[in-house]
Amino acid sequence: MNRLKRILVALGFCTAAVANAGEFTSLSVTEFASAIKNDSVVVVDVRTPAEYKSGYIKGAQNIDMKSADFQTEAAKLDKKKKIAVYCRSGKRSKIAANALADMGYMVIELNSGMLGWQNASMPVEK
Repeated sequence: MNRLKRILVALGFCTAAVANAGEFTSLSVTEFASAIKNDSVVVVDVRTPAEYKSGYIKGAQNIDMKSADFQTEAAKLDKKKKIAVYCRSGKRSKIAANALADMGYMVIELNSGMLGWQNASMPVEK
């Protein structure tokens, strides 16, 4: 937990230093589903590997937001593409979206997470 707090504090300083950084758009399930149909969007599941294995959105890659190497793995994403993030309920994805936006990515986020996705009877891969 202390590691997460340190990351959040560091991100706060980064946000203050960069104009327009940290901006992302939260989307409903319907809007998110429509947005990720575009080939120029990279879908990123920021849950733990165990959560990811229990079911994920088709085409999503797993970059665990709680992992110590989150920033390193996130830095490998293509900055020319929009990044679409989600988690279980929407809490972690908002933190991850903010971090990715601070890193210079264009980011959208599923506001209700995987729970909202499944409640809307959207397809899940395993």
